[in-house]
Amino acid sequence: MAYTKKDISKALETITAPGEGTNLIESGSVKNIVTFDKEVIVDVTIGNPTLQAKKKIEVEIMKAIHQHVDVKADVKVNVTTIVSENPTEKSKPKVPGIQNIIAVASGKGGVGKSTITANIAISLQKMGFKVGILDADVYGPSIHLMFDVARAKPLSIEIDGSSKMQPIESYGVKILSLGFFVDANQAVIWRGAMAGKALNQLIFDSHWGELDFLLIDLPPGTGDIHLSIVQAVPVTGAIIVSTPQNIALADAKKGVAMFQQESINVPVLGIVENMSYFTPAELPDNKYYIFGQDGAKNLAKDINVAFLGEIPLVQSIRESGDVGHPVALQENSPLENAFSEITKNALSQLVKRNNDLPPTEIVRITTMSGCSTKK
Repeated sequence: MAYTKKDISKALETITAPGEGTNLIESGSVKNIVTFDKEVIVDVTIGNPTLQAKKKIEVEIMKAIHQHVDVKADVKVNVTTIVSENPTEKSKPKVPGIQNIIAVASGKGGVGKSTITANIAISLQKMGFKVGILDADVYGPSIHLMFDVARAKPLSIEIDGSSKMQPIESYGVKILSLGFFVDANQAVIWRGAMAGKALNQLIFDSHWGELDFLLIDLPPGTGDIHLSIVQAVPVTGAIIVSTPQNIALADAKKGVAMFQQESINVPVLGIVENMSYFTPAELPDNKYYIFGQDGAKNLAKDINVAFLGEIPLVQSIRESGDVGHPVALQENSPLENAFSEITKNALSQLVKRNNDLPPTEIVRITTMSGCSTKK
């Protein structure tokens, strides 16, 4: 006996439409149902354009029909996406010339997020990419110190009749930081709206030129600055930095959850574990797990996020940052190799992100045996 549209509709009423809060039939997501003998064809539209979302709804429809109608039904599902005209999303400005915007975040302060940002930037630059850093840690900027440009002042240049700030360049990386404009002994006492306005000026009133990557060094936590950034620019992906101990991991998990919220929806490229272990110079074969072992690696596995790599607790990393010479500049050193490996892993995740999700403005990246090419 052939199935009826009523049979199929009843089965589809058991499935919640993605992002709607109602079932597929009530939401109007099902556009057409065709039945012929044992064959069922369902045409459905969803608002989420990712391959993962399409596959999920397809599987749910097939399961529902097999469970509520006939396990032997030959079900075919055609999924199309119609992204709603959201005025906020539509008007979200892009930064001209910047292909990928990567946010580097941590739930907890003091885990070395700025150090990781600085050295990933150096690794990318050494691979041949054009890189910039926006120091968005408005209350505690440090990138200008790590690149030995603390006393530099961005100049004003005229671009197409408009006055723009010229980022400071150091080691081939373009940098803008509130640290260039605030006295080192002066505390920044701003409400969130003021901080957000300052960041927008650093982003949109500056001449970044052509960049493959703009890394945004975010402040700790999940607050106003983070929301200001994701509302201002289309962030391609996020990297989360943590140390191995449970307190830092709990905050890192919140950081991941923030980016994965439906209203924010920024892909998390992976987690970096900093201060993984300590090896004293006099005992080079010994590893002391001062803050715990494999904490970030286990967290990444638990929440199904890539683990990008680990950085040991080494005195030279701190010394290099203090003197404004990122340790990734040290040719053929173990630490340069460690940061290079983390950067390659992040690029690999970015390739997957750009293949599977709608692009912001993507750069085609291929990583192979330590080499990277760009378009």
